[in-house]
Amino acid sequence: MRLNVLWLAALCFPALLHAETLRFGMDLNYPPFSWQDSNGQPQGFDADIARALCQDMQVDCRIVPQDWDGLIKALNLGKFDAILSSMQITPQRRQELDFTRRYYHIASRIVTRTGTDVGRHGFDGQSIGVLRGSTQASFAHDYWGKAGAHIVAYDKVPAAFTDLMRGKLAAVFVDNVVGSNSFLCKPQGKGYAFIGPKFDDPHYFGEGAGIAVKKGDDALRQRLDQAIAHLRQNGVYQQIERKYFNFDIYGSAP
Repeated sequence: MRLNVLWLAALCFPALLHAETLRFGMDLNYPPFSWQDSNGQPQGFDADIARALCQDMQVDCRIVPQDWDGLIKALNLGKFDAILSSMQITPQRRQELDFTRRYYHIASRIVTRTGTDVGRHGFDGQSIGVLRGSTQASFAHDYWGKAGAHIVAYDKVPAAFTDLMRGKLAAVFVDNVVGSNSFLCKPQGKGYAFIGPKFDDPHYFGEGAGIAVKKGDDALRQRLDQAIAHLRQNGVYQQIERKYFNFDIYGSAP
């Protein structure tokens, strides 16, 4: 009788026996896009987008913490199914990963003391902080590094801002939202500002931030693409966006 009951339950509740879980790898050191609250729970724009995508796809959601410079390796080792961590879609990354359509697109800026010369030769002999393995790091090496600046890579952006305040760095090069929310809008950001132009060269910064999947995983990529489009159509994306930003982070169409 017990076996019959279990067999009947399997027929009636197959979804419970085969619930799908989508695992997103995420660097939780990048506010306002991602961080951990006092209970260790993932928070931020990226985390909310991940949960909304899972709800739209009717799957369970799991966010797997992973430092930035280990995200691609961990994905290819099967630690998670996709990377949702503000990863820019660049030609170089397309060689080893497949990407969804973008889910946001913003420029990068130099954060430094007001009045600083941020031209290509302005940091000769000085140090600029960047996130290790980021598009900002690649650009900074080619633009300021080849003109005499020292480019210092950090595993976590907040550590770079700490060294900026200590005088160990002349500037930090980050995307403009992180620079504003993580530093400039706080008391410790007094005396600093975004100086110079917005940097948005597609050769370095790509097409915007997308969700990365293993090369050839077209089925998951297409499902995520459909879910991103649906979130933008039904207004859920805009609700999440307004929670963190007072401007359109997605950028102009498409």
